[in-house]
Amino acid sequence: MNQILFEQKEETNFYEKPVVKTKVKFFKVIFLLSVLLTSATLLYYFYYLYSINQKEQLSNKLKDNFNLASLYTGIDTTYPTKKLTLNDYISEDSNFSVIGLIEIPKININYPILSYINEDLLKIAPCRFFGPLPNEPGNLCIAAHNYNNDKFFSKLKNLKKQDSIFIYDLSGNKLEYVVYDIYDTDYSDLSCTRQETQDKKEVTLITCNNVKNKRTIIKAKERE
Repeated sequence: MNQILFEQKEETNFYEKPVVKTKVKFFKVIFLLSVLLTSATLLYYFYYLYSINQKEQLSNKLKDNFNLASLYTGIDTTYPTKKLTLNDYISEDSNFSVIGLIEIPKININYPILSYINEDLLKIAPCRFFGPLPNEPGNLCIAAHNYNNDKFFSKLKNLKKQDSIFIYDLSGNKLEYVVYDIYDTDYSDLSCTRQETQDKKEVTLITCNNVKNKRTIIKAKERE
């Protein structure tokens, strides 16, 4: 009987040992893959933050240069003043200029406005999407990214009607615009860019609403 028990014990260990080793190897592989995936995700996240901060630093340099030019060297007024078509604003030309500044004290926004729009320029600062130059009659449409933080137009959702938006133009003039409409719309809806303003000055701010997968639109008109 003792011999039978001994033989059964030996037989059980013979079959169980490889199974245990296989499970240990499996969990080791899963653990290593988890560590690698977590490390890769963290590296990408920190690179993403670094990239955003680098672009904002460039934006601040452009803004500072604009301010210095306004104060000490005069303003370059050679920019076109005609109202252009949409294709004129979405040029792939790498040259661009600062055409003004946008300031919204309530949400701590103070950025240069770039002369036209493409994906690379949107990573640097708000861009003129459509309409006239700053503080000219018409509807100046300005687009910027929403990074769901405190950068660029991420905090537009905190604006309310009657809040103030300040625009500086190439002549050094500062005009105040008052928010009169706020809404979300589909990406295909470009009705916010219409220019029928009865020769009055308006500003439209455009950014993404990442929660609703729509665009957030802020409409403002010059304070009378």
